[in-house]
Amino acid sequence: MTLLQSILLGIIQGLTEFLPVSSSGHLVLIQSLLKGFKQPGLLFDVSLHVGTIIAVVIYFRKRIIEIFKNLKLLGLVLAATAVTGVIGVAFKDTFENMFSDVRLVGAAFVVTGIILLFAERVKEGNKTEKEMSWPNALFIGFIQGIAIIPGISRSGSTIAGGLFAKLDRKFATEFSFLLSIPAVLGAAILESRHLTKSDMAGVDPLVYLSGIFAAAIAGFFCIKLLVDLIQRKKLYYFSIYLFIIGTAVLMLV
Repeated sequence: MTLLQSILLGIIQGLTEFLPVSSSGHLVLIQSLLKGFKQPGLLFDVSLHVGTIIAVVIYFRKRIIEIFKNLKLLGLVLAATAVTGVIGVAFKDTFENMFSDVRLVGAAFVVTGIILLFAERVKEGNKTEKEMSWPNALFIGFIQGIAIIPGISRSGSTIAGGLFAKLDRKFATEFSFLLSIPAVLGAAILESRHLTKSDMAGVDPLVYLSGIFAAAIAGFFCIKLLVDLIQRKKLYYFSIYLFIIGTAVLMLV
């Protein structure tokens, strides 16, 4: 993997992590087109996700501080994260194998597009952390676990899950972003545990850090865009894009 490839993939990760189009699906698609691209396990992909988490922490820093003052909200985030963690650990090998199946990614793009269309059609709710129930949190955590499948957007599916659970649109978006922090950090820890010395010997720190930095910058500027589009009920824009790219992948691969 070259420095240019790392920066390119970092930008793609930053742009697609927060827009509901599946960053993992786009990474699989682009990596399949890059000649000679290699990484130990999914370490590079996880590293790029850490870059976007940096963007979330900076953008939502005040809201994150509030979590530790609001025990119910903290409990809701932890409950949802626990469900995601169970799914991620139980089906880890299955999910990793999916990252080599580009046709599966194409189909998952279409599924995400359908999810977003349905989410825009549900009757708008007004629940915030005060009204949100524990089953709501477990439901969104379950959806986040399923979204480990490449091509299923984590942000899109969890925001849609929040809308299905009648959460306020702004709170559904914030909850989705807050959930991404422990989910991605947990995935990074799990992935790093399986690395061998031979794997690490082939890792260029500069290349990885460049990708992380590019992902963080691109991600930060995309967060505000997504928040604005969700408030304006424009998720269907992304459905159209996902239907087009998903169908193209299925036809051409």
